[in-house]
Amino acid sequence: MRVHFFQHVAFEGPGYIATWMQEQGHVLSATHFFEPGYQLPDPATLDALVVMGGPMSVYDDAVYPWLQEEKAFIKTMIQAGKKVLGICLGSQLAALCLGATVSRAPHQEIGWYPVFAATTAEEPAPGIYELLRQGPHVFHWHGDQFAIPQDAYELAFSAANRNQGFMYRDQVMGLQFHAEPFAADLALMLAHGGAELKVDTYVQDEQAITAEVFRTGDNHQLMAGLLQHFFYGPL
Repeated sequence: MRVHFFQHVAFEGPGYIATWMQEQGHVLSATHFFEPGYQLPDPATLDALVVMGGPMSVYDDAVYPWLQEEKAFIKTMIQAGKKVLGICLGSQLAALCLGATVSRAPHQEIGWYPVFAATTAEEPAPGIYELLRQGPHVFHWHGDQFAIPQDAYELAFSAANRNQGFMYRDQVMGLQFHAEPFAADLALMLAHGGAELKVDTYVQDEQAITAEVFRTGDNHQLMAGLLQHFFYGPL
């Protein structure tokens, strides 16, 4: 497949997702919206789009004018029947482009917290249920959340917030949480966003987050399973 990445800030890259894609032999390209002179590809040349996270809101068009171009591109990909995967901000953008709302989450969520399957063993995605049924601890960093788009179903929830994932017609998958970062990626996120770490019920401090970096290996196995299901069908 020809897979294109949208990256919004230098410190939230594709991490393990790119590693997995390369292991499958896919051809990767990227648009870095944080760089002057960024380029958008021709959607017709792509098979899939992966939209990464970032600290901005989906409604920050006045501050980040490229958001308008990005939303239009995502809609074009969806209308063309191409696969779209959204991570964190990317999941919110995908949901918005499917007509759902994005709003403040009931709780800000930063750190390592478990997510749980919102599906069942029978339907609509038994493979994803198996991946999430034991409540894997994943990394979170968000204050907003998406509503579940029409014709989509919820994949996961956490104690802090519902709507941690959705699937739309096996074509668009949004994951509010992060299972892709390497340890170095998390260090970059902490270096750039440390001011947000005001300890609360669902916000850990830097020391607590760093102490659980060992979870990245299990997270990558989870992400591999989710990617396998999304791009190649039921496990």
